[in-house]
Amino acid sequence: MMRALVIYCHPKETSFTAAVRDRVLDKLTSAGAEVRVRDLYQGAFDPVMTPQEFDGYATAPANRLPVAGDVRDVLWCNTMIFVYPTWWYGMPAMLKGWLDRVLLPEVAFLLPDAHSAAIRAGLTHVTALGVFTTCGASWGMTQLIGAPGKRTLLRGVRAICARNCKTVYAAHYRMDRSTEASRQAHLERVARKMDRFIGTRVTARSEAKA
Repeated sequence: MMRALVIYCHPKETSFTAAVRDRVLDKLTSAGAEVRVRDLYQGAFDPVMTPQEFDGYATAPANRLPVAGDVRDVLWCNTMIFVYPTWWYGMPAMLKGWLDRVLLPEVAFLLPDAHSAAIRAGLTHVTALGVFTTCGASWGMTQLIGAPGKRTLLRGVRAICARNCKTVYAAHYRMDRSTEASRQAHLERVARKMDRFIGTRVTARSEAKA
């Protein structure tokens, strides 16, 4: 069973990013996935790590206490999907703060210890990772800058997920010049990518119910 945690980050509920989120959720629901949505703005998530949290960052499990609900969601899911706007080529501060405060030692990764000199993956239960975003810049400019938001999630976070973690990515570029037609085309692209992302697991489940 797919257990999907959707981390959504946008300050306006009427945004196009919300429409992307809804398309993602429609596909997950249609596939029979269990879904939890973490709306960072609606839930007033505080992205600021306090001095006390910083001092206790590596002290597990006490480090989980300030963000216990979010940690439970991360440990529950086997699929993580991020839906957010790209600002200044990266993710919003709210989302970066969520990564900083929630993807903790002994939750998302294991720090070096007497048994290993290297940081080890902790999200090995996460077998699928998705990123859906919008960008004001063009595809070419985004690539020139290096797409730091995409790299943080699809390289950095993926590196601590399951070894063969499946990924999906879709971005609407030149969002400031978007049209009704370009936005609709992107929503259809998101739907197709979600179909492939969920793919074989949906087919197998459907056959089992037949």
